[in-house]
Amino acid sequence: MRLLSLTVLFAAALSVALPAGAAEPIRIGAVVSATGPASFLGEPERNTLQMQADALNAAGGLLGRPVEIIVLDDETDVNKAVLAVDRLLKKENVVAVVGPTVSGNSLAVAPKLEAAKVPLVSMAAAEKIVKPVNPWVFKTAQSDRLAVGRILSHAKAKGYKKLAILTVSDGYGQAGREVLKEMLPAGGFELAGDEVYGPKDTDMTAQLTKLKGTAPDAIICWGTNPGPAVVAKNRVQLGITTPLYMSHGVASKKFIELAGEAAEGLLLPAGKLTVAGQLPESDPQKALLLAYSKAYEDRFKTPASAFGGYGYDGLMLVAQAIAAGKDASPAAIREALEKIAAFPGVTGVFNFSPADHNGLDESAFVMVTITGGDFKLLAD
Repeated sequence: MRLLSLTVLFAAALSVALPAGAAEPIRIGAVVSATGPASFLGEPERNTLQMQADALNAAGGLLGRPVEIIVLDDETDVNKAVLAVDRLLKKENVVAVVGPTVSGNSLAVAPKLEAAKVPLVSMAAAEKIVKPVNPWVFKTAQSDRLAVGRILSHAKAKGYKKLAILTVSDGYGQAGREVLKEMLPAGGFELAGDEVYGPKDTDMTAQLTKLKGTAPDAIICWGTNPGPAVVAKNRVQLGITTPLYMSHGVASKKFIELAGEAAEGLLLPAGKLTVAGQLPESDPQKALLLAYSKAYEDRFKTPASAFGGYGYDGLMLVAQAIAAGKDASPAAIREALEKIAAFPGVTGVFNFSPADHNGLDESAFVMVTITGGDFKLLAD
């Protein structure tokens, strides 16, 4: 487990924005997979947390107090995620925790936050994180159900009836597979084929060949990099022309880089950040998305990603709860989080309630296709 201490990074901002001898800082913890297999998710999250904490302090902090964020790297390891949360709760005395990055780690640490009565705002996607509702656990990433809903709406509009699925055998893929197997028949679709691949597999031709034999109208692949890029390449190598949907887990330029020309024509639900410049001016998120994207690229010299947006939303939702409740105690933050409504974030417009700790609907996704090496917004 690695400590990514941000205290020094904030020193300059604090000295300008807040007077000497200011009140004790509000300490917020974060657990990210900045290294390890999910680093493509965790690195932009870590960067965003740094950037937004600086922005909060430059604007005067919260309740007249500086914000101190303590970011720990769980290295995409569930045991290290648990140790990180232990440290944040017992040594750092944080008032809230943002993260972890991945679903399995989030599910593993949730009981600790509940026992400590400290709110957790996960950045992971699995619906199980917030369903059934745990009073102390929220999440910023869109649930798999919303992504599947977007795909099936598109498939229905295209007249597709037989759909095959290919999912990765990790926590993300298993969660997606469960939702797909539930929602396909409920939506009037036939599940033509159901294949699985391992997260470290480097060839999926056997699975794709089996799916091709079922003559589906379209195939849905559910996974995160690099597996889906292998699927895309194998599809081209096998001469399969059946439309291929990907999950929102590949909605970044990194996937296009990995898949190369095989990405052309693929379809997927994506957060609006992916196509921010293509959104209509009336979109309630557009101004924020463009500002976040510019700030991130200016600071880190690389394009912003929807994954970093999960970190933005996690920290800013906690900040909003503290500001709205005028109280930085864990119990007050939890209560105020549950009341947040019509809050535009990078991931979507959040409407939390006692019955909904994700607070998003299908409008958090748009359907895009990949053309000419970039994402293109598809009309509804």
